[in-house]
Amino acid sequence: MASATIYPVIWHDNKVKLIDQTRLPQRYNVVEISRCEDMAQAIRTMIVRGAPAIGIAAAYGMYLGAREIKTSDRHKLLQELDRIAQMLRETRPTAVNLFWAISRMLKTAYETLGTVEEIKATLLKTAQTIQQEDLETCQAIGDHGLSVLPKTSEKVNILTHCNAGSLATAGYGTALGVIRSAHRENRLQKVYADETRPRLQGAKLTAWECVQENIPVTVITDSMAAHCMQQNKIDLVVVGADRIAANGDTANKIGTYSLAIVAQAHNVPFYVAAPFSTIDFELSSGQQIPIEERDTAEIYHLGNTNFQLQGAEFYNPAFDVTPANLIAGIITEKGVIKPENLLDYHTNLRIKE
Repeated sequence: MASATIYPVIWHDNKVKLIDQTRLPQRYNVVEISRCEDMAQAIRTMIVRGAPAIGIAAAYGMYLGAREIKTSDRHKLLQELDRIAQMLRETRPTAVNLFWAISRMLKTAYETLGTVEEIKATLLKTAQTIQQEDLETCQAIGDHGLSVLPKTSEKVNILTHCNAGSLATAGYGTALGVIRSAHRENRLQKVYADETRPRLQGAKLTAWECVQENIPVTVITDSMAAHCMQQNKIDLVVVGADRIAANGDTANKIGTYSLAIVAQAHNVPFYVAAPFSTIDFELSSGQQIPIEERDTAEIYHLGNTNFQLQGAEFYNPAFDVTPANLIAGIITEKGVIKPENLLDYHTNLRIKE
């Protein structure tokens, strides 16, 4: 596939089509999903991944589940939807967009007056709206991100971790959205993509996206970031987020925290790019963010090579939490917000609403 338009989740012909991200970059494959159980499995196995994309997929999963319910009784429909919602919530515990999208779909179902079929039709429209809103959000994040670029006539080098691009969203991306906007405005010299062990989302997915759009990209191992900063190869770091606490502490792919420490040590600005919906104002700090632990086989399997050592234990947390004091700003669709200002910003928004 050599297209600048990458959509990981598509509603077409009464089913959901997902780019199978476990096959990239060796093979571009599309998986068709028509049952909510299959959507849950696709989220769990990371066929679809990235917090916003997971939320979109879960929203369609809610509709697919509703479509399967054979009843004309509104109460029974809502009961079954609650069960489906719980099944989808259990797929990935860290990404707040998953829970946000499911809650929005449930709220839609409970508040829609009319027949069961009318409720189902409204659920589909809501899932499509969530998808369209995310695309517009990412484009706004990318454009707001231009304001954090160094005020210089020279092009900049940006380091990113994991994949927070089109594949992780409805399209365009969050961290990669900033990079895309910088490239569009001729402000980008190069992207440095951490390979992102153990699943290599940077090497496999971020690099693949950049190649599709002729964005200059250099893949480095995670352990090379400090050296690159020491050699003045990096002007700023921009990463995505799976959940942000009210104080600005941010959960993102494992390795983000150490990258933020290295950036601070080298006086390199470190930014988080994420939709405002990724901020969980019910959590006062990052200590309350649940951290998903995945199968340890992801560590000792690399392609067809198994280097598991009998007697050695393996530990595989999928995320870590970067403290707010290491983050220069959070780039959202509403603008760039300093972590310490999140609560005041949220309060002012609620007053205006």
